[in-house]
Amino acid sequence: MLKSESIYIRPFIQSDASALFELQLANRNFFQGFSMERNDDFYTLEAQLERIPQYQELSENDQSYNFGIFTYEDTLIGTINLFHVMRGSLQSAFIGYFLDESHNGRGYTTEAAKLVVDYGFNQLNLHRIEAGVMPHNIGSIRVLEKAGFHKEGIAVKNVKINGKWEDHQVLAIINPRD
Repeated sequence: MLKSESIYIRPFIQSDASALFELQLANRNFFQGFSMERNDDFYTLEAQLERIPQYQELSENDQSYNFGIFTYEDTLIGTINLFHVMRGSLQSAFIGYFLDESHNGRGYTTEAAKLVVDYGFNQLNLHRIEAGVMPHNIGSIRVLEKAGFHKEGIAVKNVKINGKWEDHQVLAIINPRD
């Protein structure tokens, strides 16, 4: 468990499946504006129950690290992950996150991003963490900048969102020890 002032993050456990299902279902329309296409099966408790062991396996294989963002009342309010972990001469990963729409604007995602960056640099020994954000998603860009990321450029038609190839602002942070 990694803690900040207002939230904590930890890897998902099987008993989180119901809360993860409720988070995804309640925010389906909100999240769809920023995420890859998901079929209706994704929005089931069964799908969430299947995802958690997959998360654990990906972590054990050093491919991806998935965390829930929780309030100190133990309410799941979001997800954050390091994915596409690359080793060898790269030592890098991408960061991704979703926060319950009703909790936006309170600094929780910035706190979670700082915790994950610290974990990535100090526990996983990553050199670089990268993010891609649609340029109109100013809130997410601000989150990353507050967490120490810098803008690097635009990746044109980089990710397919809701059936359309979207440009993404590329941001990155480099391990200060390197």
